[in-house]
Amino acid sequence: MRFAGRLETLQERQFRLLWAAQAVSAFGDGLFPIALAFAVVELTGSAGDLGIVFAAVLVPRAVLVLAGGVWADRLPRQRVMLAADLLRCATEVAAAVVLVSQSAGIVTLVVLAALYGAGDAFFAPAITGLVPQTVPPSRLQQANALLGVTRSAAFLAGPAVAGVLVATAGPGWAFAGDAATFAVSACFLARIRVPRIARPPRARFTHELHAGWREVRSRRWVMIGIGFFAVWNLSIGPLFVLGPFVAARSLGGASSWGAIVTCAGVGSLIGAAVALRWRPRRPLATGFLLFGLCALEPALLAKPFAVGVVAAAAALGFGAAACANAVWLTTLQERIPPGAISRVSAYDWLGSIVFQPAGYVLVGPLVATLGTRSTLLLCAAAIAAASVGAASLGAVRAVRRVEEDPMEETGFPRPQTRISPEAAKAAGSYRR
Repeated sequence: MRFAGRLETLQERQFRLLWAAQAVSAFGDGLFPIALAFAVVELTGSAGDLGIVFAAVLVPRAVLVLAGGVWADRLPRQRVMLAADLLRCATEVAAAVVLVSQSAGIVTLVVLAALYGAGDAFFAPAITGLVPQTVPPSRLQQANALLGVTRSAAFLAGPAVAGVLVATAGPGWAFAGDAATFAVSACFLARIRVPRIARPPRARFTHELHAGWREVRSRRWVMIGIGFFAVWNLSIGPLFVLGPFVAARSLGGASSWGAIVTCAGVGSLIGAAVALRWRPRRPLATGFLLFGLCALEPALLAKPFAVGVVAAAAALGFGAAACANAVWLTTLQERIPPGAISRVSAYDWLGSIVFQPAGYVLVGPLVATLGTRSTLLLCAAAIAAASVGAASLGAVRAVRRVEEDPMEETGFPRPQTRISPEAAKAAGSYRR
């Protein structure tokens, strides 16, 4: 099938609006990490401070993501996402103002980063559940992959623009650009109209939260996946903290790190495009092994190798991760009931981020004890070991693509029975 045939999901108006919102927002996502990293570098030049600021984004995500999952299963998901976009827009405007006016301090950045993370906590579970309401079930992975392709394509321009803005005008203007993308995204989200899905009567918050946990616990492969992403995200943190400092000291500065991040975006674009067509027979086992290729970049950065070599490793690793992510999202959405998918996704996100703040905060002590090189090598070894270990487990290898395995391991029917007639008419899917 030609690539154009994989763009048929854009014929669905509601998915098209969601896609447009994510395309614009993804450009801003490319600005944010570069702007944040070099804002801290300019203010204090401390790797420990940068780790704390990154952790400030993640701690509210970890604390609030389960609440985000419950509310995304209770309310229209596009409204939850709209509110999250408006909150993040406001925090980026505030960051731009204090940086441009040269009144920023680390404490201010920590507070704004925490508010930004709170918005993420409600947005992420909601979008995982919204995509299946916007496209037909048969195009689930196609929708996930197309969103990944679009985000990766938009992300390519972000680091390059951020590098120019940081070098010429300062990181505050990069934050201003990110704020504008959230405003445009909110305009698209406000226009989305999808049929309501069948939901059980609203119960107490704790009861709904526990019901989501039962959905997770009844599927061993979900539990394994959550554990894997916890280890993976803990281990990848030192790369994001130490990368800018290694680039600044040994590889030529912000432009070199921007080039490496841009190549990671190119790889992500290619990897997501591969997922438009490729559906592995054992999606989870294959996906976990693909995530393991991200170990290459920190291993090479530890020396460090030349910018081109590190950039190639970043492209391969994050390309593999983008493909694997589309596969993981599709596997979740195919097997979890639509009225519970946001709560299950929230537990998934919690596993992904709960230890990552520790990964950031521990960078300073690890570097002081082991040195930068050994810290990066430890990061690479942990990623590789977790990937191989998870992929080798029987419950993971037993999960096959839907057309080959018509019944879940729990014995419940596959997703055709999970979508209400109203939703099936309008159709569809997404995730991370």
